[in-house]
Amino acid sequence: MAYAVRLISIWEKAEYAERYAPQARYEVKSEVYGCCIKLLTGDKVVKERWEENFYFISQSIRSHGRLYVVADRAVPENTVLYDPASKTAFLINIGYYGWIKSLALSVAGDVLEDEHGIYSVHGACIDSDGRGCCILGASGAGKTTQTYGLLRDGSTRVVADDWFYARIYGKEVFAYGSEKNFYIRADLATVWPEYAGLLERADFDAEGRAVVDLRLVTGKGRILPMTTLRRVFVLYRDPGLPLAPRRPDAAEALSLLEENGWFNPHLLVRSPFKEDLRRRFFAALCAAADVTLVNTAGTPEETQRTLADLIHG
Repeated sequence: MAYAVRLISIWEKAEYAERYAPQARYEVKSEVYGCCIKLLTGDKVVKERWEENFYFISQSIRSHGRLYVVADRAVPENTVLYDPASKTAFLINIGYYGWIKSLALSVAGDVLEDEHGIYSVHGACIDSDGRGCCILGASGAGKTTQTYGLLRDGSTRVVADDWFYARIYGKEVFAYGSEKNFYIRADLATVWPEYAGLLERADFDAEGRAVVDLRLVTGKGRILPMTTLRRVFVLYRDPGLPLAPRRPDAAEALSLLEENGWFNPHLLVRSPFKEDLRRRFFAALCAAADVTLVNTAGTPEETQRTLADLIHG
């Protein structure tokens, strides 16, 4: 099930803010790659997950964007209202924290994209011996599984496991993380037993996920704030196609990304202007980095060997 997004005017935003103000028992400001994003909610669990997930920022700083996470019986489940003018989102009857944190990152991305030439990428970003690699793909393609599999190698470090920001410098593209801790699945250790100890200590929600401090497994030195992107892996799962990786040219790679909505279902505004900005960014990324399509229809171990060979070969 997905959530529905409706763009609203700044006048509607004022009305909704007044309506839901009584529910805003908790107000928390956090830093998301230089943006101050404010959470307003009456849900203590959401507030605590948020504080575990994002970096603290001085509460006296004025917010760049706001998320109201509220309940309303008169509104359908999984409803999102967003005012692009004030960068204010109302998440109504949404219980899944994964959507909440993704929409927080999306609101920050809306600010950064419009005003600072910084772009959102919904995917993982790792660094191996100084070479940045991003892992993209549709839901279910194995991005999380493969990212955490690669992190078992001591030479691999992580910038982000689900979402990062990127900017273009000349002919290079730099990637930046923004989350303090990561939101992972309870079943990760069934594929990679190395994470069993971390998961045993985690506080899982009803969705079978928890915010965890990955440093407890990898060590502090393997969480990086940034890297330079050299490779892009686009994962897909198709048992009817060969497992051998394939390198498309830049034009085909850009077309694939655009056809799949940049593999980001959480972008709040998809206007022609916004899509043109994203097309220009991903064109630069495809020119700056080697793009490889990787079929994950085999076992996780087989895909790991393929990715490791591509990264270190």
